[in-house]
Amino acid sequence: MRTVLVDDHALFRDGVASLLLAWGHEVVGQASDGNEAIELVEQTSPEIVLMDVRMPNVGGLEATARIKERHPEVAIVMLTVSEDEADLFRAIKAGAQGYLLKNLEAAQLRSMLEGVARGEPAITPATAARIIDEFLRTPGASHQATQRLTDRELEVLKLVTAGQRNREIAAELGISENTVKFHLKNIVEKLHAQNRAELAARAVREGLVPDPPGDFMPHERSFRHVPVRHR
Repeated sequence: MRTVLVDDHALFRDGVASLLLAWGHEVVGQASDGNEAIELVEQTSPEIVLMDVRMPNVGGLEATARIKERHPEVAIVMLTVSEDEADLFRAIKAGAQGYLLKNLEAAQLRSMLEGVARGEPAITPATAARIIDEFLRTPGASHQATQRLTDRELEVLKLVTAGQRNREIAAELGISENTVKFHLKNIVEKLHAQNRAELAARAVREGLVPDPPGDFMPHERSFRHVPVRHR
């Protein structure tokens, strides 16, 4: 994958770049702040940006929002030391496809990036649980949400939230994978979700599906890419 690294610590960037090159990624640029990141994305057209949150001048959250506004096709994954929930939820709302802490192991990072290449969010189970907990705190409008979704969309949503992949959903419902993707696109738009993690959280919050099991991991296998027009 064509990758841009954004972090104000050059040594950290060089270390991650070495890993990415060893895994077959192409590092097309490095930036030390958000302004440089925005310019690099314009110049290099990467597929993915690994973005720090806290940086001088323009921070990662603002840069993410500005990049996604102009280049919604670029996947941005936050790679940070910040465990602040405000940073996590601002990143999701800005359109980030993942939020990873810098203390993860190299093998975990590689697995997450392989998932991003398949259109999956890069979110650990612990982070997914925090997202769901946050959305559960806000009372939902389950009746209104249910009225917006068709019976087939509800069936697809339940299977997605249960952790099934697109091909598994297609096989269970007797429909094609393209039809599953079409239903997911409609579900995301109707529920006004920013990304797959928020879609799962919103589905639970609004009572559209049962609470997910304790070992539910939406980042690794559950979600394929769902286009979201407003990101």
